[in-house]
Amino acid sequence: MAETIEDLINGADHVLFDFDGPICRLFARHPASGVAESLVGWLDRHGGEVRLTDEQRAAEDPHDVLRAVARLHPGSDVVEGLERELTRQELLATRSAWPTAWADPLIRTWSAVADGLAVATNNSPRAAEEYLSGRGLRDCFARHVHGRAPDLGLLKPDPDCVLRALDSLGATPASALMIGDTPSDLFAARAAGVNFLGYAQDARRAERLRAAGATVVVDSLEPVLAIVRRGRRLA
Repeated sequence: MAETIEDLINGADHVLFDFDGPICRLFARHPASGVAESLVGWLDRHGGEVRLTDEQRAAEDPHDVLRAVARLHPGSDVVEGLERELTRQELLATRSAWPTAWADPLIRTWSAVADGLAVATNNSPRAAEEYLSGRGLRDCFARHVHGRAPDLGLLKPDPDCVLRALDSLGATPASALMIGDTPSDLFAARAAGVNFLGYAQDARRAERLRAAGATVVVDSLEPVLAIVRRGRRLA
């Protein structure tokens, strides 16, 4: 496995991006903790016999609420309804999402030199596509935007969306690089046999990634862009 940032980038013919984090801060002005709280409120109104623990009700990540309900009532109408509500909230959040610094030029530059780019995310693919279209980046990913599937047991850290991205790109795991900002991104990439580059907006997130086993973590995409541009000039 590659061990330096240069090795990771220069060895990648295909690049897989997580969405919320490496591409944008989806909930920058529409806080994730508030979305999680609203999902709990939706369950109180529509969830019938669904009973979450106090810890689950206090979750700050809406995906944690979704996972908890999916484990309790897999395939149920309430899970489908909750997923639709989360998708609605994610689509709303795309209107005020903050672009991650250097992400837009990195995506445009890499799409010009790589064999293909993809998104592999636990978010709704509709939300990812909406945001990318608004930034003029949709064509950089062609049809390779892969979000959560109907089976919510396949959310990362399961490698499902990573494997779907590889399949749609016609890529082998050895030819690909995953850029993510959470341990679940790392675990999904590892399970799929894909190299991983960690992106962390702050020291706490960086420590979480390193504690999970990430060997290369950056706090900015600027050095990634510089390496891609340098490789392009040398090609």
